[in-house]
Amino acid sequence: ALLDLSGVHQVKGTWMGSTTLPCTYTPSEGFTQHTLIWSMERDYRTSTIFRRDDSGDHVLLSQFRDRVSVPKHSLGNASLLIENLEIPDSGHYTCQVIWRSKNNSLITKEVTTTVKVVKGKSSHRALLLGSQSNPQSMTSLTCVASGSPPISYRWFRGTPGGKALLLSSQAELAWDSLRPSDSGRYYCEAANR
Repeated sequence: ALLDLSGVHQVKGTWMGSTTLPCTYTPSEGFTQHTLIWSMERDYRTSTIFRRDDSGDHVLLSQFRDRVSVPKHSLGNASLLIENLEIPDSGHYTCQVIWRSKNNSLITKEVTTTVKVVKGKSSHRALLLGSQSNPQSMTSLTCVASGSPPISYRWFRGTPGGKALLLSSQAELAWDSLRPSDSGRYYCEAANR
């Protein structure tokens, strides 16, 4: 084939992350890219998301405004970048490129990619902050976790898997004034849906 589009069958994206839907071709002499259209099919309805023609780049669906882009000056690369992925972005995306030949005939090729947006697994990072310098001042332990919101926190006194006492359901565990009896092991649990 003189002009052929290449892409991938399936792309997995993480909610609130970004993903690129590949759509590339080898530029061929005598053919110029005339129109590029990215459309999406979901629930048996097809909508045009992005169109590039002589008049410029146009994002036609408001839900994708400021979230989709196609490389500008990269000949042969018509890949679609989607940022801040939402769960409803899952669907079938078609990249359609129309070339014009020297004798003004048009050639159209398309490639379809299925996108699946998944909620990311929570990655846990605990950060413990405490001040031992002045027993009279307020002291706190703060738990920090990154992942898909909402994130719930629980503070325990004891050891994970052993005997433990639930102290708080907040990210921060605070004491107005520390006493010697407060010394010991504490741990935090962070979880999301």
